[in-house]
Amino acid sequence: MKIREIMTAAPECAVPETKLDELARKMVQKDCGAIPIVVSREDMRPVGIVTDRDITCRSLANGKNPLNLCAKDIMTTTLITLPEDSSLEECCGGMEKNRIRRIIVVDQNGKTAGIVAQADVARFGTEHQAAMVLKDVSTSALAATEGSRP
Repeated sequence: MKIREIMTAAPECAVPETKLDELARKMVQKDCGAIPIVVSREDMRPVGIVTDRDITCRSLANGKNPLNLCAKDIMTTTLITLPEDSSLEECCGGMEKNRIRRIIVVDQNGKTAGIVAQADVARFGTEHQAAMVLKDVSTSALAATEGSRP
């Protein structure tokens, strides 16, 4: 199965200057937990991603007022992307290896075409794929360096 078959196509995107309150409203309106950040509305190449957890942990938890911040202030810029013709197995492997819950899907020009979330793997993948992604993504980086916990 190709990820183009299961991805959310044309996801809501924002630019680095987008205010966090606007991002939060978009997440509520679109019922999603992450928004890809692109170079510009004309150039849809991804440069970051902001999750609902980022808004909480990288602003409020650090004593910053999210109403005074933009996407560029908290976005994750180390992106894992996959081409549309990648297999579901490649997608699961990328999620597991990088411990991420979402992967941005890009077209042949490197522009944002979609997003695959852990929930998509659960809906469309095998039980084994869903279980492995859940297990590996949920393993903390600390546990990975210390070995598995009892």
